[in-house]
Amino acid sequence: MDLSIIIPLYNEAESLPELLQWIKRVVEKDHLSYEVILVDDGSSDASWSVIRDLSSRDTTLRGVRFRRNYGKAAALHCGFSIAKGDVVITMDADMQDSPDEIPGLMKMIKTDGYDLVSGWKKKRKDPISKRWPSKFFNYVARINSGIKIHDFNCGLKAYRNEVVKSIELFGDMHRYTPILAKRSGFRRIGEKVVAHQERKYGKSKYGMGRLFTGALDLLTVSFITRFAKKPMHLFGTLGMLMMLFGAVVTAWLIAIKINAITNHIVPREITAQPLFYLALVAVIIGVQLFLTGFLAELVSRTATDRNKYLIAEEI
Repeated sequence: MDLSIIIPLYNEAESLPELLQWIKRVVEKDHLSYEVILVDDGSSDASWSVIRDLSSRDTTLRGVRFRRNYGKAAALHCGFSIAKGDVVITMDADMQDSPDEIPGLMKMIKTDGYDLVSGWKKKRKDPISKRWPSKFFNYVARINSGIKIHDFNCGLKAYRNEVVKSIELFGDMHRYTPILAKRSGFRRIGEKVVAHQERKYGKSKYGMGRLFTGALDLLTVSFITRFAKKPMHLFGTLGMLMMLFGAVVTAWLIAIKINAITNHIVPREITAQPLFYLALVAVIIGVQLFLTGFLAELVSRTATDRNKYLIAEEI
């Protein structure tokens, strides 16, 4: 199969018929074999009824329904696990992503050799309250990951099938699939300027709360991409530095006291100095960090996927 199109949705009953007709018109023009996977993330409107009706008349449609709302990352992960196409494209169901971009995205994967192509909504049709926070987080993610793309959060992306089978999404990690793909060894990551449409039906499902969740998710993905398999490198290093700091301060206080005694000066009691307690706290925190790293190493070594390596090729 040439193409799988995965569409996660939540309360998008109005837009589905029009969106699917648009996709059908674009894809069949190029005579591609394809499937559309609609993942209903626990909608409370008539979305699932619409999906059932449409799929009864179109064999290219596949539908999955969650019992409750789990989030976009879970919906994408479910779609990734069942996608059969050589190229997998994701897009939102609100019709702000244009299906007309599908041929161009496919070309970059099939012809240009990219593993992942992220859309870049260069001219966004969103209010400024969504644009500027997005610019900030994209800048931080770009600096942190070293991936030179402008819009990590764009729902319109294209992947090789082997990429989506190699990454695991959870929480709100759908924003950072390029980082997860790079961690899995897929380094040919590009971007394509895509059209961004005005929302025609319904309303946005995201509010200001995602500013905080986005920051936390970026910290999480930064940690797991660097230290998931070697947590002692982080916690052990920090612990050793803290213990070293405490030891140096303690040695310095002792040296001052010895020098005072040598010069017949009444020394100040070490325990009467604030620096002593600062050094003591540093040593305690250092030991705790070191033990945290040690326990994290034990968990990492005994995890069920400890021998799960991504084999690129086999003869």
